[in-house]
Amino acid sequence: MSSFALTVTCPSARGIVAVISSYLAANGCNITDSAQFDDQETGWFFMRISFNSETGAGIDTLREGMAETARAHAMQYDFHDEHEKMKVIIMVSRFGHCLNDLLYRWRIGALAIDIVGVISNHLDYQKVVVNHDIPFHYIRVTAQNKTEAEARQIAIVEESGAELIVLARYMQVLSDSMCRMMSGRIINIHHSFLPSFKGANPYKQAFERGVKLIGATSHYVTSDLDEGPIIEQDTVRVTHAQSSDDYVSLGRDVESQVLARAVHAHIHRRVFQNGNKTVVFPASPGSYASERMG
Repeated sequence: MSSFALTVTCPSARGIVAVISSYLAANGCNITDSAQFDDQETGWFFMRISFNSETGAGIDTLREGMAETARAHAMQYDFHDEHEKMKVIIMVSRFGHCLNDLLYRWRIGALAIDIVGVISNHLDYQKVVVNHDIPFHYIRVTAQNKTEAEARQIAIVEESGAELIVLARYMQVLSDSMCRMMSGRIINIHHSFLPSFKGANPYKQAFERGVKLIGATSHYVTSDLDEGPIIEQDTVRVTHAQSSDDYVSLGRDVESQVLARAVHAHIHRRVFQNGNKTVVFPASPGSYASERMG
């Protein structure tokens, strides 16, 4: 039995849920999970539905059949095969904790993605990546060759068919043109609980201020540095007895977890951009377990 997801964004209106569910029922589809949000401030409606196609109807048939309904309600919509793994490019510099965490989750089946390549401006993790039978691309980046380097990165993304770029502590700023080209398809992890303590050494800033909570933020990348829509955040409690090195160690743990959760939400089409914010629907029951078993 085919298992699909339908994502819908449209202006809020009475009866939208009934229209969508009626269409699926009329086409032999059984809804297994549904989440929706009506933003009364912006007037936009967001919905994600998991369903089985009991008649064997495919994505193309369902997508084409819904076109007229979608036009009538100004819907932006799409159907997704839940068994298809999203192709992902990971980019990393010299801090490898997020990369290693993603590789581990991918290897044990806890993160259902197809890692089609790793791009780095350093060679530190070449062996680790190659040992996972994943293509490794070393692209040195300097002030003089930045445009050329980014053109090579874009070529790799296009040639591999990657649908998502994950910046796993990649310490180079992407150009406005690349951000626009991959809008909504680049996820970054910021080693700070945004918007506080921005910059290169937030843990030292946090230590000097004597904070009691440190954290991490995962967000979509835009041309405004570290200002993209936030997908996931988390914190960890610290005390006066801990050192700045302790802050770094604890911070790296929470960074890895936050990035993995953001990627998991994105690949399962649970994240909707809503202006400068996001709507993130919770994972359906058993989704992590089903990935490990699959």
